[in-house]
Amino acid sequence: MQTRVAIIGIIVQNRDSVAALNALLHEYGKYIVGRMGIPYRKKNIHIISIAIDAPQDVISALSGKIGKLPGVSTKTAYSGVITEE
Repeated sequence: MQTRVAIIGIIVQNRDSVAALNALLHEYGKYIVGRMGIPYRKKNIHIISIAIDAPQDVISALSGKIGKLPGVSTKTAYSGVITEE
């Protein structure tokens, strides 16, 4: 199985989606390398960066599920680092 390193950037505008977002991140926790969250109080948003090392389909699935949450937007950047596991 090949895994790939990626960064998922998340912007949360709707605080009501935070519980669902945290549940998704917990569900995919075994793939998450690190997480950084920054509250941007001036704009009333939260910016989250997720470093992940997972199969391509897992990364796409997580990013897609996050993007379907109300008031949450996401973009994924993939590295060229691909590892056989």
